Amino acid sequence: MKSVKLNLFDVTMIVTSLVIGMGIFRTPVNVAREAATAELFFTAWIVGGLVTLCGALTYAEIGSRHPVTGGYYKIFSYCYHPSLAFAINGIILVSNAATVAGVSLIGAEYLANLLFAGHEYMEEARLLIAALAILLFYGVNLLGLRMSANAQNALMLIKIGMVVLLIGAVFTVDHPSAQTIIREAPANSWVSYLKSLGICLVAVSFTYGGYQQTINFGGEARNASRTLPRGIILGILMVMLLYLGINYAYYTVIGFDALKEAESIAAILAAAIFGDKGFSILSVLLFFSVLAYVNVSMMSNPRVIYAMGEEGALPQWFGKKSGGSRAMVPALTAFAALCLVTLFYAKTFDEILSHIIFLDCIGMATSAATIFILRKRTAGMDKKKIYAMSLYPLLPVIFIVAYLLVGASIVIETPRAAIVSILVFSAFFALYFILNKISGKTKSAG
Repeated sequence: MKSVKLNLFDVTMIVTSLVIGMGIFRTPVNVAREAATAELFFTAWIVGGLVTLCGALTYAEIGSRHPVTGGYYKIFSYCYHPSLAFAINGIILVSNAATVAGVSLIGAEYLANLLFAGHEYMEEARLLIAALAILLFYGVNLLGLRMSANAQNALMLIKIGMVVLLIGAVFTVDHPSAQTIIREAPANSWVSYLKSLGICLVAVSFTYGGYQQTINFGGEARNASRTLPRGIILGILMVMLLYLGINYAYYTVIGFDALKEAESIAAILAAAIFGDKGFSILSVLLFFSVLAYVNVSMMSNPRVIYAMGEEGALPQWFGKKSGGSRAMVPALTAFAALCLVTLFYAKTFDEILSHIIFLDCIGMATSAATIFILRKRTAGMDKKKIYAMSLYPLLPVIFIVAYLLVGASIVIETPRAAIVSILVFSAFFALYFILNKISGKTKSAG
């Protein structure tokens, strides 16, 4: 049976889906709250976008030089010790499952408020809707890569259309910030300014993150060494444009000071456009956004579990595919189960944000650093068949330093989140050797 291959449009939609979750409809509040001025607010989003572009170019080259299924696991395994690959990908899988659960709950809350407002079983309805969203796309992905890719393309076009529609709120009237002047930053030292910027970048990094998982599809993209880098770059440029546009809409329609304490900021934009029906229309559109994120997570994360099973870091059963659809059934089932388990223990958005980003800082900095090793080990590759970024090594260095700054900001502001994250990482690191030892004993007994 001929294997299904992803084209440039598929990859570009996967990139934008991995990045644009629900964060952009929530994190601008966090950024505005931490920014002393509107100037710093926009600076954080622009700096975050430029750092993301540096990362996109770095991961584009990594994917081009090492195009394999489950690439985000295998670049660690190839460049570092397998125990580090296991530990980092273990915490990322848990983090991603928690994110899927959290995003599902946010989307389900909008839909439940629309369908079951005032009902005594409102909380149960919210959990049920979130669980059904996860189970729905578990089923879609069981049907194979082409089916899940087609569903993703359609859902992502709806999501992009929604963001563009919300940006249109700037063309309505009576904006509270119409007379707002972007004040100059307080006369503090550059150290204080950088500290504030670093705190703002925690939420910004969360909102821009996810695109690095695109390299998990390296073994399933048509002409991967060219398709992956082009898709990553096109996707990130589209995301940057949409994010700057919608943040300008928040600033213009809501006002900078009001944004710091606003709730349901996307609903405010929708109300400016559609009036009283704005919330109902937005609730449906946001739920489609949730479906897009859940589906792309079900596409990407099981490929990491599959790669770990293929290399023996997990039981080899996880490295199996079904005969007909070629779906990674064991890996897909394991990730869906992890999402459902975390769904019923998910905490509030603000509580999990620092934990997720600190774990991501570890993964992003160390995975981006593999470019230095890959360049040496693949020096003999045909330059016409791979993507090589300009301004190397400046771009990956900027990206790594930026994520170290974000990680340091979390250590300073929320040390408990950093300590818990390090303990979880250490537990996965130890688990690798425990599983390895058990596996060795099993083989000896056999």
